[in-house]
Amino acid sequence: MKVAVSTQGKDINSVVDARFGRTLGFIIFDTESENWEFLDNSQVLNAPQGAGIQAAKHVVDAGVNVVITGHLGPNAFKALSAAQVNAYTFKGGSVKEAIDLLKKGELQSLTNPDVEGHWV
Repeated sequence: MKVAVSTQGKDINSVVDARFGRTLGFIIFDTESENWEFLDNSQVLNAPQGAGIQAAKHVVDAGVNVVITGHLGPNAFKALSAAQVNAYTFKGGSVKEAIDLLKKGELQSLTNPDVEGHWV
């Protein structure tokens, strides 16, 4: 399974970013191989609108099955749901901690967006 985690840094020990659409990037982690890579999201950081949709397209194109982030707005949630990507919320820790909790089945699934659009 491929997991995209919104991140404030460029490695697995970086802090999970509360933002999805305007995150610096994503750590793409493969749970089978335990390999990871950084996926840059800087092209949408300053987008006037549509950052969530663009970020969702970015991770879907990377072939992810799961997203872990702090918050998810309605447009990003809808785009991820349409692509059958499951979303989980995680706050206050590293990408590695979030992935470990996902593997244990201890993350909260997002069944709806948890913030309004244009949340910063």
